[in-house]
Amino acid sequence: MKKIGFLSFGHWSAAPGSQVRTASDALLQSIDLAVAAEELGADGAYFRVHHFARQLASPFPLLSAIGAKTSTIEIGTGVIDMRYENPLYMAEDAGAADLIAGGRLQLGVSRGSPEQVIDGYKYFGYVPGDDESDADMARQHTDVFLKVLEGEGFARPNPQPMFPNPPGLLRLEPHSAGLRDRIWWGAGSRATAEWTAEQGMNLMSSTLLTEATGVPFHQLQAEQIQRYRDAWTEAGHEREPRVSVSRSIFALVNDTDRAYFGGRPDDDHVGIIDNIRSTFGRTYAAEPDVLVEQLRQDEAIAAADTLLLTVPNQLGVDYNAHVIESILTHVAPELGWR
Repeated sequence: MKKIGFLSFGHWSAAPGSQVRTASDALLQSIDLAVAAEELGADGAYFRVHHFARQLASPFPLLSAIGAKTSTIEIGTGVIDMRYENPLYMAEDAGAADLIAGGRLQLGVSRGSPEQVIDGYKYFGYVPGDDESDADMARQHTDVFLKVLEGEGFARPNPQPMFPNPPGLLRLEPHSAGLRDRIWWGAGSRATAEWTAEQGMNLMSSTLLTEATGVPFHQLQAEQIQRYRDAWTEAGHEREPRVSVSRSIFALVNDTDRAYFGGRPDDDHVGIIDNIRSTFGRTYAAEPDVLVEQLRQDEAIAAADTLLLTVPNQLGVDYNAHVIESILTHVAPELGWR
């Protein structure tokens, strides 16, 4: 059995053929797609976070709205850029959203992806310290965020408060018990995956790795996952960790599918991202029987407990629900995922 969800980049544009033309469209259709995915039996609804772009940005209003309109599906991010975040304010937002959703939040966080603007986090008021990088700052924000989520008191109470306080140091409210164990780090390398395990976070591995060793992407990613699991065991954490991978997978079951995705290149790609040679995973697009055999060979999918299907959100809710349903119906049972 494998958890299967979707990951939406939340684009909107007025380009020809786009059914997501405004920010309002992107937000409302994201809610509708999460509801539809839950009805289809999918396990997760995840959303990218990008600032200064015509994409989803502030995640917690969206996650809270989805949490109020659904009852079983996991709701998450992939990923929140921690360079931009006030970790205490984020902990309050996350606690509230998780309580609304009944403990279904699965928050992916990370250093973030290449930005639309230069050093965008500076506009949000955050600047790395002397001799520190923006990645260092992201990890520092994450460390504070994780500590606050543990729910221990740390703030000295006012001796003459407006309202009575409980005894001892105060914690942030609202606190949602268990959310600390549902934080994932988006790791782009094998070394970062090991660090993720040491911090006691789940591993979210995406469609690219900031490494190129000459082996196929899925094998490099499988090695990353194994290194993560080994580091988790060595760290002595008590719970079982979770691991997700993201893939672009399309079952070609009708003419519309073939028009959109038939004939797509089916190889990995090596390119440059943030001046780092990186490996990008392939797109899977084929008839269901062919797709099943291709996916059987993907070592990283086999190693992960959660698969996130990246969806072309600008094609609209109905088509994306069809994409998800096609995988759940024609592919997942044949692979033993359902």
